[in-house]
Amino acid sequence: MYSEEKTLSKMVERRRDLHRYPETGWAEFRTTTKIAEALAGAGMDIRFAGDLVDPEYVMGRGADTEAQTERAIRQGASPDLIKKMKGLTGLVAEIETRRPGPLTAIRFDIDSVDTTETEDPEHLPVICGFRSVNNGSMHACAHDGHAAVGMTLAEVISAERDSLRGKIRFIFQPAEEGARGGYAFLKAGSVDDADYFLTLHLGLGNPTGTVFGGTDGFLYSTKIDADYKGIGAHAGAEPQKGRNALLAAASAALSIHGIPPSSDGLVRTNVGVLNAGDGRNVVPPNAHMKIETRGATEDAALYIYRAVMRILNGAAEMYDVKLTTRKCGEAISASSDPDLARTVMEAAAKVRGVNRRELIQPMAGSDDACWLMKRVQERGGKATYIGIGADTKAGHHNDHFDFDENAMGIALGVLYHTVFKLNGL
Repeated sequence: MYSEEKTLSKMVERRRDLHRYPETGWAEFRTTTKIAEALAGAGMDIRFAGDLVDPEYVMGRGADTEAQTERAIRQGASPDLIKKMKGLTGLVAEIETRRPGPLTAIRFDIDSVDTTETEDPEHLPVICGFRSVNNGSMHACAHDGHAAVGMTLAEVISAERDSLRGKIRFIFQPAEEGARGGYAFLKAGSVDDADYFLTLHLGLGNPTGTVFGGTDGFLYSTKIDADYKGIGAHAGAEPQKGRNALLAAASAALSIHGIPPSSDGLVRTNVGVLNAGDGRNVVPPNAHMKIETRGATEDAALYIYRAVMRILNGAAEMYDVKLTTRKCGEAISASSDPDLARTVMEAAAKVRGVNRRELIQPMAGSDDACWLMKRVQERGGKATYIGIGADTKAGHHNDHFDFDENAMGIALGVLYHTVFKLNGL
């Protein structure tokens, strides 16, 4: 049995290291090498995404790979491991007990949010010296905690493999933010043979000590990049010769946020980025937008997606500019299996610090783990998305976000006891 005090200390150290060096989706090169080193040290076989994932299914990969790998090496990544990754981040590792039994797959997301962390002197990462050093990237959604829990759980489970049967597979998935990584790992077959699938999230508005065995109500989501191409012109001398891409994008943005609700279910949409123009006295010849849509049902998701595309095309026609769009991410909905959620509840009863246990929690967001959950369920297995409460200083994706690190100890305990319930001798 592992030492709770020692493992929590190790997870805090790892979490703070990952927090200091966050990496955006499909650019988690340093993060992946640190995970690989921990798992290799535990005697686990590792398969990097570069040997598993077909680039055809990689969505929203916009990072400069060469620049990102160079930065990762400067910040402590192993150059030899980066070469083995073949340009793709994330990995899959497995514990083979060599005894008949189920295959349990556990997924951990590892990427950061594209935002700059606050410099508030009362912010714990500032106080303790682990604030993000990478401008524009921040672990504002607890994925640093998820990765730290996964690394430590792999070590603990590997050390006790003689008490287990079947296989335990660890999936460290890149690019959850923007729903860009789950589909690629689905197509790689990472859960095709799984009997059980577990994943988790820290926080989600629940206080430390709360554990939900499963989650329901995930929203379908689509991520869209849109680019308008107009014609630049002198804004004073010859404005009539220009084609204003900024006005097209601005008109589209306002209209997108005015789309009416749907009777098919809850819908959400957001224009998160709008960049346009070249100079003060130039009719803007270009504009770039990053947009997402969400829907509670498949029909609602289709409604909001079609409405956004109709508006984007209408704005292009109205301002006589060209439009190109690209789907950069996508997530479906999924529901947790109540039976497996009950197993998690039984496991949580053994964990110190748990003071509230609930079977299923509702979800107002999206997660591309749903692709993997659905695949396991379609093939006769069971899947659940575990909620581990954690007190937070601000909401997820806020630049002041930080979470109670004690929750990682609870997460580790819940997963440890769940694995032994599913794969124990």
